[in-house]
Amino acid sequence: MKYFIGIGGIGISALAKFYLEKGEKITGSDAYDSELLETLRRAGANIFIGQKKENLPENCTEVIYTTAAENNPETEEARQRGLKLLTYAEALGELTKNYFTIAVSGTHGKSTTTSMIGLLLIEAGLDPTVIVGTKLKEFDNTNFRAGKSKYMVIEACEHEAAFLNYYPQIGVITNIEADHLDYYKSLDNIKKAFKEFALHIQSDGFLVKERGLDIKANGKEVNFSLEDEEIQKIKQIIQLPGKHIILDALITFKIGQILGIEEDVILKSLSKFKGSWRRFDTSNVGSYIFIDDYAHHPTEINTTLNAVREKYKNEKICCVYEPHQYQRTYNLFDDFIYAFKDNLNEKNIDKLVLLPVYDVVGREGNDKLKEKYNSKVLSEKILDQRCVYLDDYQRITNEIADYDVVIMMGAGTIYAISQKIKKEITGSCELS
Repeated sequence: MKYFIGIGGIGISALAKFYLEKGEKITGSDAYDSELLETLRRAGANIFIGQKKENLPENCTEVIYTTAAENNPETEEARQRGLKLLTYAEALGELTKNYFTIAVSGTHGKSTTTSMIGLLLIEAGLDPTVIVGTKLKEFDNTNFRAGKSKYMVIEACEHEAAFLNYYPQIGVITNIEADHLDYYKSLDNIKKAFKEFALHIQSDGFLVKERGLDIKANGKEVNFSLEDEEIQKIKQIIQLPGKHIILDALITFKIGQILGIEEDVILKSLSKFKGSWRRFDTSNVGSYIFIDDYAHHPTEINTTLNAVREKYKNEKICCVYEPHQYQRTYNLFDDFIYAFKDNLNEKNIDKLVLLPVYDVVGREGNDKLKEKYNSKVLSEKILDQRCVYLDDYQRITNEIADYDVVIMMGAGTIYAISQKIKKEITGSCELS
């Protein structure tokens, strides 16, 4: 029996589903309950809320854990028992050795591109297994699809160098920017990690990367840019706004070409793509248009807010943003200031509401850092009367009252906050 610590995580929960589909008995734990955990329970998993050593079953043979639980009581118990202990990335890495693996890495766009590629392979009849860091309606609103073919499509996250556990046939690098600096310390170190990832690609495989990116792979290289001839065809059929979506679709187009999928099948698949959970996820809520989005890096913020204004040219737009982690806020503080000042000045948004920083307990540094690099200070540095700092979530409904489009943005608790606000507005979370 496998035991999963942090089983409610967006990646590790998909791996648990994989083994449930294979008929294995799965149990695990998480600090909080969630929709993902309820999905796992319905599939047959036994899940504990709260983590203590007594949770580990006597017949447990392997423990798979999220890196945030490195020193968890359950991992300590597993070590004492001498059980096989793997991080999520290590376990997924072992699994991908049995498949023709397509691994999608990059600072931004991983989830959307992985989703697009997975849906393309389904459209082409290649029946892939897909593990992605978001939920898709096409996968019954989950982050996993069980296929019966040799193909596996995975999201390959660079956080703590997790993607160096994978050895794909096709590797994708969507882009490279400074992020996760609490681990990497510098952009140079991030680039070194991506270069190592590229060398993990099989010698008869392919590296798909942005043209001009100075990275070499063992196999063949396929480059992409906004100048490629396929761009015009994609622009004519893609439903979602934004340059980033066009680039994600272009990468998917290149993957289709590598796999020998006919062009009309590729374009048909891309034309059907309606987005994924919390990636420009749009719903009508009373008189409002609500957009839930995962953006939590300055570049992602710029790209997303440009796309919002591109789609809603004349509407009044309010962005409610929850910064994700004090370390990221500290490392990219000036970039966040410039990103929001620019989007206010260019009128991509008409108002900005900043919420307290989402704090990852035990991994966030000292109190002095939190005092100097928090949302209140960020709002003061932005220095714009259209920017408001709120420490009371109950006041959000008042702040958005005069706006047509509300974008709830961030990677922490902002989605739960968004759902509560929607319920206040409509009296139900069953939204169109």
